[in-house]
Amino acid sequence: MSTSVEVSPGASTELSPAEPTPSISARIRQRLESLGALAVMTGKVFSRAVRPPYDWGALVYHTESLGVRSMPIALLTSTFAGLVISLQFGFFLARFGVQYTVGRVVILTLFRELAPVLTALTVGARIGSGIAAELGSMVVTEQVDAIRALGADPLRKLVVPRVLACLLVLPTLTVLADVIGLLAGALAVNLQYGITLELFFQGALDTVFLSDFTSGVLKGAVFGVIIGLVGCFKGLTVEGGTEGVGRATTQSVAITSVTVCLADFFITKLTLYL
Repeated sequence: MSTSVEVSPGASTELSPAEPTPSISARIRQRLESLGALAVMTGKVFSRAVRPPYDWGALVYHTESLGVRSMPIALLTSTFAGLVISLQFGFFLARFGVQYTVGRVVILTLFRELAPVLTALTVGARIGSGIAAELGSMVVTEQVDAIRALGADPLRKLVVPRVLACLLVLPTLTVLADVIGLLAGALAVNLQYGITLELFFQGALDTVFLSDFTSGVLKGAVFGVIIGLVGCFKGLTVEGGTEGVGRATTQSVAITSVTVCLADFFITKLTLYL
């Protein structure tokens, strides 16, 4: 027999007092605990990734889902990045009468910094938030608990394919961004300053080294691992139901963006003289 609960007009509808805000030391401890849990999960993910069996079907599916569907935003970002830096550098170099060297500056800027970083920030925001939302929804609906109950490993089944897919997707999109940005920059300076495509690419090829290209690809691979791990970690540690899923999605984007910028500094420091 069901009973209904009604609130009379005179009944008190005051909400219970909010929980006290945690202190700074408690927040720092919580952040350190989360960082330690992420480090532990990272070690487990890599240990499982190198041991068979390998789920090739899941890897192909997530590579297509995360990579192919992210190509439009990667192409758009790289196109406008190439246009902007070519016009800017062409304008300033024209003051010294050496605007014909713009190709040398553009290719180094794209290969070493703009292509990998902008791709990670834009595409990574989409990928990381999507992973966090997907896994967070599975946690809320107890699908992850069901996987454990069936004797399967959630890390091997859910996390490893996504992290490996990110590891493959980001360097590939970085190379694509290099090519598209360079073409867009060449067309921009040709139309704006009358620099021929042959002169632009000749100057670019005379300046760039293989290490300039590989440093950007290396950054893309590291950024991909960071995006995959952060998205999976925030998704699997969701608390608070559907509201927690929203918080995890937002936090994954913020953490990924900051971590990518920090990693970019250290990788640049290591590869600058290679």
